[in-house]
Amino acid sequence: MRHSQLFTKTSKTAPKDADSINAQLLTRAGYIQKEAAGIYNFLPLGLMLIKNLSNIVREELNRIGGQEILLPVLTPQTSWKKTHRNHLDILFKTGNLVLNPTHEEVVTPLMQKYLSSYKDLPKAVYQIQTKFRNEPRAKSGLLRCREFLMKDMYSFHTDDPDQDRFYLEVKKAYEKIYSRLGIGERTIYTYASGGSFSKEYSHEFQMLSPIGEDEIFFCEKCRLGFNKEIHASQCLECGNKNLKTASAIEVGNIFKLKTKFSESFNFKFKDAKGKEKYVIMGCYGLGISRTLGALVEVFHDSRGIIWPESVSPFKIYLFSVGKDRAAEEIYQKYGNIFYDDRKEISVGEKMAEADLLGFPYRLIVSEKGWELKKRSEEKTKIINEKELCLLTTA
Repeated sequence: MRHSQLFTKTSKTAPKDADSINAQLLTRAGYIQKEAAGIYNFLPLGLMLIKNLSNIVREELNRIGGQEILLPVLTPQTSWKKTHRNHLDILFKTGNLVLNPTHEEVVTPLMQKYLSSYKDLPKAVYQIQTKFRNEPRAKSGLLRCREFLMKDMYSFHTDDPDQDRFYLEVKKAYEKIYSRLGIGERTIYTYASGGSFSKEYSHEFQMLSPIGEDEIFFCEKCRLGFNKEIHASQCLECGNKNLKTASAIEVGNIFKLKTKFSESFNFKFKDAKGKEKYVIMGCYGLGISRTLGALVEVFHDSRGIIWPESVSPFKIYLFSVGKDRAAEEIYQKYGNIFYDDRKEISVGEKMAEADLLGFPYRLIVSEKGWELKKRSEEKTKIINEKELCLLTTA
């Protein structure tokens, strides 16, 4: 992409109501624009971030047998009445319809139409869809929104052991996702209560961050965490009583739904002996837009964002100092490059914008040669065409 084609502009100052680092930097860099409290427009570069993160999630869920679908935003209130959740205070309602904050009320009767025998099970479906929650305290940029993008997956099983098996597969898939995003070491698998779905534990994936609203206790040895509502006095894995406390941002969660929703819709299957049983269900959430906000909170410095290569809109921010023809040739020849081809902007302004946008590398074509600088480092080095070729194809 050429910078001259981009309609958005960066800003040196953040909006006065931007109350978090992610809101400030994402807005200043032109990735998002606030529409209202907890509601954001995603601009061209911001949408690229969404697509890149979403594709990582897709790849890992497809590997464990997830099938992608797309469910409607609107659902009749009658479905929510069947599950006795129509009075939740987070629901946005319009007439006889609900703007879905989650999709159990949609996916359960949908899958009921197709799964009737033990031979049909297990199955898992997921979507990446806009969700709506009447959040009374929308704040912290993308971390607490009224409208947001989420990946929600639902699994269907014949019995608890099979659901347990898949639950662990999802856990491993999430760990791969967070590792690819560069936050694997920061993300703690955390015990939480099962809530209204199950008497067993549910689990959260908590990313350690000083601005996180959640407080967790965790075992440094096992990398296992415990939500404060658990009141854990020792690690459930190794018995370590010296648990650390930390602030964290929840970036994912997984639940065993048991038969709560299958009972509400009378969703049964016939086992090998012809006996009818309720389908066992699980649900698995991962906030797409929320995770982007969390990434900015941990990957930034005083100059701007520092994107992991896996999600960055482009790998290289390119511009020239008196070598426009050479820079043009590089842009035409190599992919994954953002070319700042603007003539009226100074070198200093381009360097500052490159830092703010946070692409992994900056390449300046000048009399000195091809000067490459990694965004997360201070040093620059002169590279040749072979090195550039390797960098752009890696």
